Amino acid sequence: QVQLVESGGGLVQAGGSLRVSCAASGRTFDTYTMVWFRQRPLKEREFVAAISWSGGSTDYADSVKGRFTISRDNAKKTVSLQMNSLKPEDTAVYYCAAGRYTDVVARAYPYWGQGTQVTVSS
Repeated sequence: QVQLVESGGGLVQAGGSLRVSCAASGRTFDTYTMVWFRQRPLKEREFVAAISWSGGSTDYADSVKGRFTISRDNAKKTVSLQMNSLKPEDTAVYYCAAGRYTDVVARAYPYWGQGTQVTVSS
């Protein structure tokens, strides 16, 4: 089992950058695929990025490809999402989650953080 806590959200202007992080507790962090989802107002939770347990494989939603970078540090039990060239439509609550394999469907992941708000002003 793993517990997740996000941090680093905030308000940024369009075109700016922000980094959100997720700290995990539990012994088996380095066996989980880690992902970021986001939920915009009145929208369903959507897949943003994923990273394999080793960090050797990453996947991104088309909407963020080339702008966002996911990374992890297994020694520190953290996963981060560097967000560049932010757009107003990136405004959402960002959640990290852990699971045994990569999937773009939220229900595939049993462990979730509480979320952190990212707001991009135009």
